[in-house]
Amino acid sequence: QVQLVESGGGLVQAGDSLRLSCASSALSLSDYGMAWFRQAPGKESEFVAGISRSGQIIDAGSVRGRFTISRDNGQRRLYLQMTSLKPEDTAVYLCAASRSGSYFVPEQRREDYAYWGQGTQVTVSS
Repeated sequence: QVQLVESGGGLVQAGDSLRLSCASSALSLSDYGMAWFRQAPGKESEFVAGISRSGQIIDAGSVRGRFTISRDNGQRRLYLQMTSLKPEDTAVYLCAASRSGSYFVPEQRREDYAYWGQGTQVTVSS
């Protein structure tokens, strides 16, 4: 059982930056594909960015050029650096992990991830 705990969310203004962190209880983070999803009120969960076990990265078009996913295997942490935040980025951001699936390509569907954190709220005011 892998436990994931997100932190770093908050209330910011449009154009600001935030860095989200996801602490993992996994002994070796590189054994897991990891991803960030977000859930806005009244909307379906959305894939934000993912990093495969091989280190390949995919991000959603809506955040490309503004958000960067990264992983620190030694610290057993996943990060999401968010810049140029927009009001439409407002959501609960969730960290996810999977030990199955493609080694090379990050999975982008919720059902591909077995482990989830509780989420951290990001609110962007205009």
